Amino acid sequence: MRYDEIVQRRRNLRIDGFCNLADVGMEGDWVSPYQISSRSMTGPVLLAYNWLDAPSARLNQPILRQCGFLPGMAFNEVLEIALSKMLRRRRSDFYVTQAFQLLPTTRSQGISARYLDISFDAVTKYELAGRKVIALGDAAANACYRHGVKAISTCHPSARGRSYEEKASAIALAIRSCL
Repeated sequence: MRYDEIVQRRRNLRIDGFCNLADVGMEGDWVSPYQISSRSMTGPVLLAYNWLDAPSARLNQPILRQCGFLPGMAFNEVLEIALSKMLRRRRSDFYVTQAFQLLPTTRSQGISARYLDISFDAVTKYELAGRKVIALGDAAANACYRHGVKAISTCHPSARGRSYEEKASAIALAIRSCL
């Protein structure tokens, strides 16, 4: 499937109780805003759980429109250590997306496996087809497993209990196995 067709599938995705990118002013020619800076069509896919919550997306629109992510978030700081410091790679060498393509309406809103699977089946599986996939965290890894997508599983960059360097090292090791 062509990239523009996958973008359209994301635009058409609706689940009651969740926002889409247009709802938060982040509509664009991408599946995920991460792809403003990380849309390699040949490099490995880094698959996260979800992008952001709606209030954070609305509040941080200027920086999100510039690079597609929030540099100060633990997730992105750990990813930056893994990519630039440990692997000597740029974000543009990778394709970053998420298993759930919509946005929770609050920071603490949960996403059921049922809704995650609806989104994954409607959009994400097409992004991953024929690609090397590194699943960042259990939710992304479990979604891959449920949908028959082969993925290398590693820790989530925001997981608690380990230092940024420890998490970055684990992620870099998983990525290195795909390069």
